[in-house]
Amino acid sequence: MSTSEIATVLAWHDALNSSDLDTLLALSSDDIEVADPDGAGQGINALREWASTAGLTLVPGRMFVHEGVVVVEEQRTVAVRPDESTTTAAAFRVVHDRVTSVFLHKDLASAFDATDLTEEDAVS
Repeated sequence: MSTSEIATVLAWHDALNSSDLDTLLALSSDDIEVADPDGAGQGINALREWASTAGLTLVPGRMFVHEGVVVVEEQRTVAVRPDESTTTAAAFRVVHDRVTSVFLHKDLASAFDATDLTEEDAVS
């Protein structure tokens, strides 16, 4: 387990949740892949557009790590319904302390299926 991968993903969440686009972009690779249930995009411009318009707050919970892949169980809140949150998950690939991809999943099981991580990869 790499603590730098965990730190990168937590800092990425903080930047997204505080709308700190400069930090979010600095923590991301130039060719980052971003995907959510509504579609996918690639590159810094796609990330900037997604982060600026998604209206999401993602509060990290349990984390799972293996060989540069970090799966995070999250409480997801959408700006248009701030009093409602759902438990979802996101899968991150981190290389050299930069997020190279982030895929939002409907739940932890879907993120595990997409990454081959399991409960055994839990961060204690």
